[in-house]
Formats: sequence, C-alpha cells, structure tokens
Amino acid sequence: MKIALSIAGSDSGGGAGIQADLLTFAAHGVHGATAITAITAQNTVAVTRWQALEPAMVRAQIEAVADDMDVSALKTGMLANRAIIEEVARVIAERGLKNLVVDPVMVAKSGDRLLDAEAEAAYVERLFPLAVLITPNLPEAAALLSRPIQSVNDMKEAARELQRLGCRAVLIKGGHLEGDPTDILFDGSTLHELTTPRIDTKNTHGTGCTYSAAITARLACGHDLETSVRGAKQYLTLAIQESYSPGRGHGPVRHLNSGAVADLGRPRDR
Repeated sequence: MKIALSIAGSDSGGGAGIQADLLTFAAHGVHGATAITAITAQNTVAVTRWQALEPAMVRAQIEAVADDMDVSALKTGMLANRAIIEEVARVIAERGLKNLVVDPVMVAKSGDRLLDAEAEAAYVERLFPLAVLITPNLPEAAALLSRPIQSVNDMKEAARELQRLGCRAVLIKGGHLEGDPTDILFDGSTLHELTTPRIDTKNTHGTGCTYSAAITARLACGHDLETSVRGAKQYLTLAIQESYSPGRGHGPVRHLNSGAVADLGRPRDR
C-alpha cells in the first residue's frame, strides 16, 4: 500500500486539517501518516483556541515516519509560524522526500492574515523550492503577490508569477470568484483551466485541505500531476455535493462519499 504523509494542524471538529487529510487518503486507498504542527479547538462555528507544537516535535514526527515507511508523496497544511516552516523544509530536504504538495495556509475565510510577514517569506524562501505543486486560494495568491486577483485572466498571470518563485507547478483555486469555480493549473509550460458547476451549500469547511490531500494521494499512487489535479477536483466536487451538517455552522464535505472513489477508478496499487 502506498504511503502519503500530511504535515498539518489538528481540527477537533473533524472537518479540516489532519482529520480531513486522513479521510481523503483512505478514500483513495493509500495509508495516511501524519505530523501534527498545531492543535486547534474548533467546531463548525468557530476556532476558539489553538497552540503550535515545538518545531523539534514536528521534526520528530516526520523522521519517525520516514525512518519506517516509504513515503510516496506528502503535503503541508497549517504550519503556524516561521520556525515550523523552516524546520519542515529542513527535514524534507535532508530526507529527500518527493512529491511535496504545499497548501499555503495563510489567510482565513474572513480575510484575516494567519501568519506574519516573516512566516510568509519562509514559505517562499524555504518550502516552495521543494514543492512539486503549491495550491493557494485567491486571497493567498493575492497575499503572496501583494496585489488583488479579480478575474480568471488575473489568475493565469498570477500562476505564472508564482511558479517563478521556485516551485514546479501552481494551482490557484478560484472559488472566491463569482460564477462556476474555475481553477488554474500552470505546470511551468502549459496553463490548464479547470471548471466545475458551483454547488449551493454552506458546508465547505476543509475543502482546501481535501483538495490538496486528494492530489497528494493520487501522486502517491503514481499519477502524473495534471491527472492528479483533475481527478482531485472531480473527487472534491462529488464530496461537496454530499456535504453535511454535523453542527450548527459550516459543515464538512463527505470525504467517503457514495460512489466517488468507484466512479473515479481508484488506483489499487498494493
């Protein structure tokens, strides 16, 4: 069985972060390993408290997994601060871990910045050069480029600029724009436009985590980058269609949705 590693925060509500990543890995038939970077107290309504782990503890988790398992692909989510970002980058480089997908968790749904300028710079300087793909949403791409992104054409130009920061490829998620959500994938030579119908639901908690985890799982199974991204977007769309409300606020997508994996032809590498 292929191994995928998630380096991210824990969501006590079970809809995002490590929890969403593990469910997504399971849906794709890969074994999920984890390195927790932060613990959050949250539910479907709000985040009430969070605490970052020591960078040395984050490193220890990654090394424990890498010492014992053959990691085929890995992703990062919430990294919390510059010290953790730098430590994660160091251990990934030292261990030669491949197929890294970086979801740069930098901006909250409210639009508030989650990291200070030094931490944001650490993403660009230390982690992006190691990544096969980065997956910013529109506010995160705008923060990285210090300018607004207001159209699909803006997204295309932004993808080219972000790729020049050192990563191999860029996926900008366009769900914040009006109309059907369009994502732009730039692989360094070709721009790909991916559009799916917009689904009328408030239950979209953890969509970014789920999307990047699905890409990671597919890379772990040996799919190429474009195929992995396209398949992950299909999977996410089906998961949103079957999203649900376990609480009073914004619920999660259904990671183990009926027929999603069967319809997509899950790789059965063992």
